[in-house]
Amino acid sequence: MEFHRNDPYNTRRAVHKQTFAILMEFFRLLMGCAHSPINSNLKLFASNRTKKQKTCKRECKSKKGKHSMRKILLIEDEVNLINFIKKGLSEENFDVSIALTGEMSLEMLSMNHYNLILLDIMLPDINGIDICREIRKTDNHTPILFLTALNTPDNIALGLNAGGDDYLAKPFKFVELLARINALLRRSNPTEENEFNLKNTYTVANLTINDSGKSVERNNEKINLTATEYRLLMVLVKNRGRVLSRADLLESAWDINFNLGTNVVDVYINYLRKKIDANYEPKLIHTVIGMGYILKEA
Repeated sequence: MEFHRNDPYNTRRAVHKQTFAILMEFFRLLMGCAHSPINSNLKLFASNRTKKQKTCKRECKSKKGKHSMRKILLIEDEVNLINFIKKGLSEENFDVSIALTGEMSLEMLSMNHYNLILLDIMLPDINGIDICREIRKTDNHTPILFLTALNTPDNIALGLNAGGDDYLAKPFKFVELLARINALLRRSNPTEENEFNLKNTYTVANLTINDSGKSVERNNEKINLTATEYRLLMVLVKNRGRVLSRADLLESAWDINFNLGTNVVDVYINYLRKKIDANYEPKLIHTVIGMGYILKEA
């Protein structure tokens, strides 16, 4: 637009026109006018931004699915051991949370879900055995691995009977700790190649087990089992009609490949009989003297 020095009227009119055009553009922008070139650019920017956000969310979700970190709660008060375990497990793509006391661990468990628990027995406030019992009052499925310097057969059996799934005596090498963690996670979270078998329903007489739902019924009455009791029952059911020694049961249900010299198998068989057989007929769990146990219809 051309301004004329000698014509104040035309100059003012030109300024007014330019001001009016700016105001109209601003008005179109506020009203969302589709014909505004400025507004069109803003809409295009917003559209592209939304697309980028959606793409980012998809990518993040995909990455999360591929590299999702399994959560472990480490209940331990020895600082050097904590650093040793946390460093090693973090490098193996585990998300490790630390509880220095039993009270702290119970509070964390009440607010969070963990895929596995590493539990020291000798803690400054609450004994690890008591913590395990407390956990099992509400959670029968999260694997618990005891870390203990008390590695006598009686202490090991005490931990397993309290609801623990495995134990590891201190001092230990990280490679053994990792192997035991992976074994427990495989049992609690079966891989896809095992899912076909897990969807089956097992029936022996009037005992029904839905392995994919981890539910047990007898005479259509629901039976509540702990994680260890359930694993032991599944070993018996999958080998029904076959005599299994105590060593066989220790290896299959506890991943222990040697005899502890304790009666932990007998204790859990007794637990199962009270829940599975005591109030029902026919009796299914039988003792073969000097050899072991068998599950079959009488």
